[in-house]
Amino acid sequence: MRVKVYYNLHKHLWSVLSMTPKGWRVFTHSDVLTLDNVTWKVSEAGRQRVIREKRKNVHAFAIGELATILTAVPDDSVTWYPVRYNPYEGPHFKIGNNPVTNSVQVRFEKNRNVLAR
Repeated sequence: MRVKVYYNLHKHLWSVLSMTPKGWRVFTHSDVLTLDNVTWKVSEAGRQRVIREKRKNVHAFAIGELATILTAVPDDSVTWYPVRYNPYEGPHFKIGNNPVTNSVQVRFEKNRNVLAR
C-alpha cells in the first residue's frame, strides 16, 4: 500500500496517510514503521509559509510502500543513515549535508528519528 508519512506534533506519533477517493486521509498513527522505495517530497509553497509565518505546518512527507508497522525497533546489522529536514535550511531532506530525494528503505522511530538506507 502506497502511503505518505509525517510526524504529528500534537500526537507525538507518525501519521500515515493513504489515498482514498476523496484524497489523502490519515490511515493510522504509529510509534515505529518502515517504508520501502521512498520518495522525499517538500511543498515549496508550504515551506515558504513556514518561513513567512515562523509557524510549523505539514508540508514535507516521505512517500513509499508501507512495509511494517511495529511496536519496537528491530535490531539488525544494516547501516542506517539519519535523515533530517529543516525548512529554514533549504527545500530538501538531507543525509549529512547532502540532499536526498529517494531511499531504498526508511525507518521511522520514536522521538522523531528517521533512518534511511
